[in-house]
Amino acid sequence: MPGIRLSSMRAKMLVMFVILTSVPLIVVGLLSYQKSYDTVSGHSKAATMLAASQLGRNIDVLFEDAGKLLELGKNPQVIRFLFSQTDTYEDAKEILNAFGLYRETYKYDSVLNITMVNLYGRGISERRGVFQMDKNPLRNPHFQYLTNHSDDILNIPPPDASPLDRLDGFDYPERNVISIMTTVKNGITHEVIGFIVIDLVDTALEKFRDNVVIGRTGFFYVADRGGRPIFYPDDKPSALQMLGGTDLSARLSSDQASYVDSSSGKPKFIVFTTSSMTGWKIVGLVPLQEIMVEANSIRQLIIVSVLLSIIFAITLHFFITARLTRPVQVLKNKMRQAASGYLEVKVKPTGHDEIADLGNSFNIMLEKIKMLMDQHLKEQEQIQKAELRTLQAQIHPHFLYNTLDSIVWMAEAGKNDQVILLVQALSRFFRSSLNKGLDWISLKDELEHARSYLVIQKMRYRDILEYEIDVPPELENCRILKMTLQPIVENALYHGIKNKRGQGLIRVSCRAASEHELEIVVADNGIGMNAERLERLRERLERRHVPEDNEGEGTGTGSGAGTETAGGFGLRNVQQRIRLYYGEAYKIRVDSADREGTTVAIRIPMQRR
Repeated sequence: MPGIRLSSMRAKMLVMFVILTSVPLIVVGLLSYQKSYDTVSGHSKAATMLAASQLGRNIDVLFEDAGKLLELGKNPQVIRFLFSQTDTYEDAKEILNAFGLYRETYKYDSVLNITMVNLYGRGISERRGVFQMDKNPLRNPHFQYLTNHSDDILNIPPPDASPLDRLDGFDYPERNVISIMTTVKNGITHEVIGFIVIDLVDTALEKFRDNVVIGRTGFFYVADRGGRPIFYPDDKPSALQMLGGTDLSARLSSDQASYVDSSSGKPKFIVFTTSSMTGWKIVGLVPLQEIMVEANSIRQLIIVSVLLSIIFAITLHFFITARLTRPVQVLKNKMRQAASGYLEVKVKPTGHDEIADLGNSFNIMLEKIKMLMDQHLKEQEQIQKAELRTLQAQIHPHFLYNTLDSIVWMAEAGKNDQVILLVQALSRFFRSSLNKGLDWISLKDELEHARSYLVIQKMRYRDILEYEIDVPPELENCRILKMTLQPIVENALYHGIKNKRGQGLIRVSCRAASEHELEIVVADNGIGMNAERLERLRERLERRHVPEDNEGEGTGTGSGAGTETAGGFGLRNVQQRIRLYYGEAYKIRVDSADREGTTVAIRIPMQRR
């Protein structure tokens, strides 16, 4: 289900509930279905086989009863009639009376006609009396067969029945007729002297065939010894279609059998038995699904029971998980949030069990972690600030030494005005540097600090240095971190302008980059650097640790700080201070072109005093 991972406790419990509930039901259901299927199948087979056997017995009884009429072939009057070519009215009457006597004795309702005919076509029958055939009877294939097999009895189904009547132009157009034929032999010589033909109506077969059904569309039919259907319900549209896909040829050697035929179309259940009197096959044919309706109902009941059990198990699962696993799930989600760094998360324990105690312990743990992290951050911040202030303090002795050396040199040269100007600039520079020990000053004071530095350096490098400071007055009251510009200006001088021939220019500008951000740019037209060295400088600026004393960084070349950078307090340390005070989102951006100059841009939050 959505929202449930397979590895979670909730999913495992759900799987366990479903398995424990459904598997036993499925096993019992499959066993019950198989048992019911076998039982229903066995009963259906037995019932169908019983019906087929009953039809077979009816056929046997019909032919057995009708076969008693064949005893007429031993009647002396019949033998004399067939043997002679002349007869009297009394002889024919005696024979017809014998026919009637047999009918009254055995109650033959199914016998349509009894016929005697000799080898020359002279015969007598109930329906026609004495007659003479126009055609030679031996031309009939059934008579030919009996002539050669005089001891056999032929049972001929329609449409081949009553061959004698058809030869003589007489038929039973309104009925399907079954004929029983055998020879009449001379009692002394056992020679064939004629034939006896008994025509039966198939009413009994039709009643059974039409009244006994299998399933909803199943039916019985009778096939001859070769498997050809001879009696089948022609009033059912599906009968001919099912008969067309049924082939009994491979099973004709068996007296009875039942099987499922899936060779064509939907599976069909077929059962057949054999009439002992005729050798005909009584076949029951029905779609398999119709006799397995009860088994299918049981299968559907089992499926519904399993589905209901699964639904019950899932419902029970959600009820139990709401009481047991949901608090664990909530605690797990809170722990994941805490592991991702969100330590403000809280667990609201409910109850007084072990899970509630675990939630309380989790809350206490988070509070202690937050306290330790805050303490650690404060300690690290103080350490970094102390290191940066130490490096910052190292600049002043070097710078002071070089400036005082310049004052001495100017005093000895008698340049009193320049000495006064230099001392005033030096005084303003150190006044801004000290600033009562504060870390934050106004942008105006920071620019004044950088201007004092540039005044001093211009007096030292008057032939190569010019500077410009362009800042809108409305931005001068913004707060800025002290000692942000001077190190960058210093690097621009020592690593850009000083290595260039001719006049150099350092330009400091400020602008409002956005409503909440201030951008300060220090650009020089010094020697610049190529793309490889620029990339190396950018990589060094991205490092998080403060450089060691002997790990210098410069702007122009990126290879080392000047003598007045106190072992590398330059872009790198300004970068560290900006990250420390403003956050990781703010840093220095350096762009440079070889022999054209370098631009250092600082983007910081705009903080007005």
